[in-house]
Amino acid sequence: MAFEGDAALADAANGKLTAVFHTSMGDFECELFEEKAPLTVANFVGLVRGTRPYLDPKNRKSEEWVKGRYYDKTIFHRVIAGFMIQGGDPSASGRGTPGYFIPDEFDRSLRHTGPGILSMANRNPYDRMTQKPIYDEKTGLTVGNTGSAQFFVTVAKTEALDDRHTIFGRCDTKVPVAISQVRTQSRPIPDKPFEDVTIETIDIVRKK
Repeated sequence: MAFEGDAALADAANGKLTAVFHTSMGDFECELFEEKAPLTVANFVGLVRGTRPYLDPKNRKSEEWVKGRYYDKTIFHRVIAGFMIQGGDPSASGRGTPGYFIPDEFDRSLRHTGPGILSMANRNPYDRMTQKPIYDEKTGLTVGNTGSAQFFVTVAKTEALDDRHTIFGRCDTKVPVAISQVRTQSRPIPDKPFEDVTIETIDIVRKK
């Protein structure tokens, strides 16, 4: 699905592009790295604002592209204490996508150095046993570029994720750390909180 990435950032002006998350456990802010991860940021902002077309993850049979505020009323469906909190799936299953993938954008100056790193979730194109990249048998290329809408915020240093997940922002940490400490279940969906932690909405603003 074609998308003019710059359209989501058409209000570019002075100030740092910032996502303000309003959650059921409080608000937190993330500065977005629009210069170092422009496609990822444009995609995220477009989904936040409802300008980016997507296929409804709640209706997998639908082939109609729609627009709407993708993240509103979604939950953090995967929460692991001492690691990260993950959201961005309206189906709350951990398998939902908006019907497309975006390219990875790795920048060696951006690392998962501690709490508060905003990064893209993906389909983890690495062999869990060998920790080596998985290759496509037909093309011989590494299997990557599988990010779309799901994201996570780290609550600890996670160097193993460097150059595997696109970093596209940095968040304040008080609320993400609090969310990471809620009780979670082991089944039927592992690491899902017993009580929903909801993203009520996200605002995109510029701050000086």
